[in-house]
Amino acid sequence: MESWRASAACQNVDPDLFFPVGTGAPALVQAEEAKAVCQVCPVRAACLRWAMDDSRQVTGVWGGLTEDERRSLKRRSRRTSRAE
Repeated sequence: MESWRASAACQNVDPDLFFPVGTGAPALVQAEEAKAVCQVCPVRAACLRWAMDDSRQVTGVWGGLTEDERRSLKRRSRRTSRAE
């Protein structure tokens, strides 16, 4: 297990919170609630890095970002690296 997980703010939160189902209003509210946990997390950057680089997580909220937000960030990063 990754050492950063021991310090994660989500340690005692129901993991289902971080995996909203659907795209309707209840799922959006659930994603925002999960992201609020991430906002105060001391290892948010490590979590996001793990989700995007190491494990390539495609679902759920990781490091304070939803799957769509992570995809968008990855696209921006690729465009930036190509422009350099």
